[in-house]
Amino acid sequence: MLTVGLTGGIATGKSVVANILQDKGCYVENADLLAQILMLPGGEAYLAVINHFGQQILSDDGSIDRQKLARIIFMEPEERDVLNSLTHPLILRKVGQKVASLEKSGDYEIYVTEAALILEAGYQVFYDRVVLTFCKPETQVERLIQRDGLSPEEAWLKIKSQWPLEKKIPLADYLIDTSGQLTETVEQTEELYLRLYHDSQLKKMGKLIREVD
Repeated sequence: MLTVGLTGGIATGKSVVANILQDKGCYVENADLLAQILMLPGGEAYLAVINHFGQQILSDDGSIDRQKLARIIFMEPEERDVLNSLTHPLILRKVGQKVASLEKSGDYEIYVTEAALILEAGYQVFYDRVVLTFCKPETQVERLIQRDGLSPEEAWLKIKSQWPLEKKIPLADYLIDTSGQLTETVEQTEELYLRLYHDSQLKKMGKLIREVD
């Protein structure tokens, strides 16, 4: 089975591409959702996160308030690194377990992890292929304003807190430009699926070579 990391900056259309790939028959997991599950009361990361960030991040019911936590890690990048160090290894373990289970079942040809920080964390080495979504920064700002109700200034701050596109492109195998109409994104993703399926068949034959320009 081919393993694929689907990544990209905030509001660049990762979820749209993920949904299309899922409709085409890929098994898709969302790393943010995995992290949320790990931080639920009783989850593998719950106590470690509270021990570091303190009771201030808790809701009245004892669960971790993701908005409170998000404000901390956005204002203090070093704290974001700590959170990632507490959750990323656990997420990778879950990914490995899921891939092993799916390969045993033989039900899927392609496994996809949708995650924002694959390249920043250096985790591209865990995947056979990396797909990068991107769009014009102005489009990102518009989407963040509409989706999250941010001011233009807040939107730009979020975008600038992430790696610039020129740093990500050399690390990706395939690119999806989501700047245009949805139909254009769908067309690119359908073409991407055909390429990934081809790669999955090469992997079956033991001929897959990871080429990154």
